[in-house]
Amino acid sequence: QRILRLAEMCRRLETEEEKVLPFYPSSLTEGEQQNARRVLEQPPTEPLALALQDYVGLERFWKRFNKAKLEEKALEQARAALADRNQNLRGLLQQYLAGVAINQKMP
Repeated sequence: QRILRLAEMCRRLETEEEKVLPFYPSSLTEGEQQNARRVLEQPPTEPLALALQDYVGLERFWKRFNKAKLEEKALEQARAALADRNQNLRGLLQQYLAGVAINQKMP
């Protein structure tokens, strides 16, 4: 139920581009895509593959979920980098202000 609720929330929040183009570009070459299509057209024989067919409908949800998690991690890293830079700039500002204060005291 939680996954379905998250899927509904994702659907409401997706952009117009995601609604129109729900598929992500593939990084596979044309030959690799043909091989993948050929393998996917064959009926599964293993029990796990048969069980996974029941969850094919959630594939789009998991793609979006993973994309959101990757973006979240990237934003966390960017925020940490900005916090480090901010700390460095504050240190430089304190050094500058300390130098200005010393120069004002020495007329």
